[in-house]
Amino acid sequence: MIRKYTLILSLLLLYSACARPQVPAATEKKDKVSFSALETWILGYFRPDRFTRSPHSEWYYEGFDNYRYNEETVSRLLNTDMKDLTVKIVMGSWCPDSRREVPRFMRIMTAINFPVEKIEFLGVDNKKFSPVTGYEELGIERVPTFIFYIKNVEAGRIIENPSTSLEQDMLNILERKK
Repeated sequence: MIRKYTLILSLLLLYSACARPQVPAATEKKDKVSFSALETWILGYFRPDRFTRSPHSEWYYEGFDNYRYNEETVSRLLNTDMKDLTVKIVMGSWCPDSRREVPRFMRIMTAINFPVEKIEFLGVDNKKFSPVTGYEELGIERVPTFIFYIKNVEAGRIIENPSTSLEQDMLNILERKK
């Protein structure tokens, strides 16, 4: 009799160990990405093609495609001399402001045909630290921070949220340095 119960118990355990657990349909869907999770962070210098890969592509393309810049301001930017301009973007891929403003900024830069090679991207952690030499000298307190350099001299910054709009703040910085 004990052998019979042992056999039945063994078969039940074997079946339950191999069976796929029943998961309600609602939880089988792809989980929403938590950008506060360390494994999603982009740290240090990186190329903008990182935005085109998961998990960042969704927020990047949505922000890029949906941003409607001011055409008059962008037209004025097109007529501004930018041959000596470079830009450094310090951002946190965990930061909602960065995920909102960086795609918008890139939409503007695409509209004015600004060479992406003249934009430097630097990712920071949620304490605004990045593991690169000389980072502390940038004095970053909030992200995103867009730093504009003319002939390698800082001309101005847009910090976290633009005062008016990204394109207008950029134009204001560039016109001030004429």
